[in-house]
Amino acid sequence: MKKIKITYWITTVIIALMMTYSAYAYLTLATVYQAFHHLGYPDYFRVELAIGKFIGAVLLLLPLAGRVKEWAYAGFTITFISAFIAHTASGDPVAARIMPVIFLVILAVSYLSWHSYSKIKSPTIANDAI
Repeated sequence: MKKIKITYWITTVIIALMMTYSAYAYLTLATVYQAFHHLGYPDYFRVELAIGKFIGAVLLLLPLAGRVKEWAYAGFTITFISAFIAHTASGDPVAARIMPVIFLVILAVSYLSWHSYSKIKSPTIANDAI
């Protein structure tokens, strides 16, 4: 049980830190502004995505009800898949395409370990918060 909890927290903190930095970069770095235009996205989408990433990172770290965390995981899953598709469609280098896939795998480990720990902690309620 301790191994699952440690795995959950390490992977979740990695995702939360990456999403927080990413959101900060979306709002402050000119290179990210240019990258969004390169991908063909409007400027308001960059701001919306930054806000969503901040909120999602907080939701993953807080001990909330299972359904709220499910939505945060779903949102980040969609974000990573969309980033992979956008970078691939615009012909970006492999490094830009592979990073969303790597973070999707880390997110999947976080999600699976959260569910495993929830079942161990509270066998009758699978979506209990950690």
